[in-house]
Amino acid sequence: MRFLLRAPWGVLCAFACASFGVGPVLAQSAAAVVAPVDQSAPEEIRRAIRELWTLSPEVRVARAELEAASARARAAGQPLYNPELALSAENADVDRRTVGLSLALDLSGKREARRAVGEAGVVAARAGYDQARRDIAVRWLKAWFAAGLAVRETELGRRRVELMQRFAELAERRLKVGDISITERDLAALALSEAQAQQAALLGRAAGVQAALVALGGPTDTPGSLVLRSLPAIVNGPPMPSEPLPEMRQAQARVESADAGIRVAQRQRVPDPVIALTGGRVRTGPGAGMSQNVVGLNLTVPLPVRNSYRAEVDSARAEADAALAGLDAQRLASRARQRESEQRYAALRDASVAFSGSRAAAFDERAALLERLWQAGEIGTSDYLVQLKQSLDTALSGIALENETWQAWIDHLSAAGRLIAWTGADDKDSSR
Repeated sequence: MRFLLRAPWGVLCAFACASFGVGPVLAQSAAAVVAPVDQSAPEEIRRAIRELWTLSPEVRVARAELEAASARARAAGQPLYNPELALSAENADVDRRTVGLSLALDLSGKREARRAVGEAGVVAARAGYDQARRDIAVRWLKAWFAAGLAVRETELGRRRVELMQRFAELAERRLKVGDISITERDLAALALSEAQAQQAALLGRAAGVQAALVALGGPTDTPGSLVLRSLPAIVNGPPMPSEPLPEMRQAQARVESADAGIRVAQRQRVPDPVIALTGGRVRTGPGAGMSQNVVGLNLTVPLPVRNSYRAEVDSARAEADAALAGLDAQRLASRARQRESEQRYAALRDASVAFSGSRAAAFDERAALLERLWQAGEIGTSDYLVQLKQSLDTALSGIALENETWQAWIDHLSAAGRLIAWTGADDKDSSR
């Protein structure tokens, strides 16, 4: 029996793992190392993500911005100039009545250049829409996993309060018969107060996670148990061709828009001629007795003398250089984020597998054993509290490790460009 007092803390930690559900979930993840893992989310998650995209205000904002960009692209593709109608009347020695029609001609292709800018804007807006859906899905999944694990934490905390309550009652009875001292009875009471305070903190944290789900505007049902019972394998390689990263698509669209902006600025330097056709009747002579029809053709060409618009071209080229540099920076950042998320998930997954693979026993059996040893006087009150609290704290640490691992998994999917494919929720969206 005295061996328990000298047992390594790692063994004591292992005893807590199997008691509160930490061990079973992570133990199954150990099999995922050698067994193939389903790389798609359960139908429950797929339905929730689709509902989230329907209800989320952030997604609705991104959808409206995409529709606005599409409208701007249609406007950019319209003809630049409308015809102008001119009516003229003059009563003098010569009576003149004419009707004129004029139209500026886009001979340099300004319309096509503006259309290219608008189309690039649509690509960027669609990438922003996809990014908004991905980001809201990441945040919801993280909060959803955290909510499920918070339920287990609060249950574990409730069990801790029950154990400390029983311990305090037993200490009070043993004090009356003289088996323990007043200081030991007070130690048991202090342990109960600490357990109650810690339980309040756990309940507050669970409420905060639930509030995060509500703030996202999607489904708020807290899972009683995790749908996924094993940790998925690491996703290797670049993003799937069917789902490039939205950040990269946005950066590429900005480059294309800037290149089209250069063409717009260059063609803006070319003056657009205005051609006007005039027709009417002119009366001359005494009493305006003579009249004749007149037809006129007029051509006007602006002269770019005072402003050659060269500065606009230089500005557009500088913006294109900045957009190209931004694309390179985004490419580096995406690669770094993917590498970091992969390494972090791998480390946490290995730790979770090692945690679940350690030797463990049922917590209830260990708690009962410690209580019998304490009542028999083979261990002191402080030793009993230290070992029991260590087992409980280790179980809570296991839940925290599992939560952090799932958070890293979601980040890894997002960085690898596989999140939407994993959820399987990207059905044909009407706005695409």
